[in-house]
Amino acid sequence: MSIRGLNHITLAVTDLSRSIAFYRDILGLSVAACWESGAYLEAGNLWLCLSLDPTAADNPRTDYTHVAFDVAQEECAATCALIQAQAKTWKDNRSEGDSLYFVDPDGHKLEIHVGSLESRLAQYRERPPSGYRRLAGCH
Repeated sequence: MSIRGLNHITLAVTDLSRSIAFYRDILGLSVAACWESGAYLEAGNLWLCLSLDPTAADNPRTDYTHVAFDVAQEECAATCALIQAQAKTWKDNRSEGDSLYFVDPDGHKLEIHVGSLESRLAQYRERPPSGYRRLAGCH
């Protein structure tokens, strides 16, 4: 068995129209399909499903779990400004690359990020975090 990559992300939402508008109008995803209880949106190779679930807001996450979207460096400032005018932030960026941490209308923790796994690993080689191991010792 071999995982080839991320297939799709599904987020439970309490107001489908509001969430479609947020992801389409603020984040710039394209709507591929929608129906009474859901929608499929796209951004590059990302397939995002919004699924209507009235209990979605019952258990908001308080941990660091989040979804990070890729954004080009030249579009980052304008994208951040647009998001900040519409959404609350939940964390300050302390990692390599420009990032903005924000929540969607249902409180899902999101991030836009400029960078890649390669740029993150390069930063870790220069300034390794406590206990950092590239390969050896990972379990």
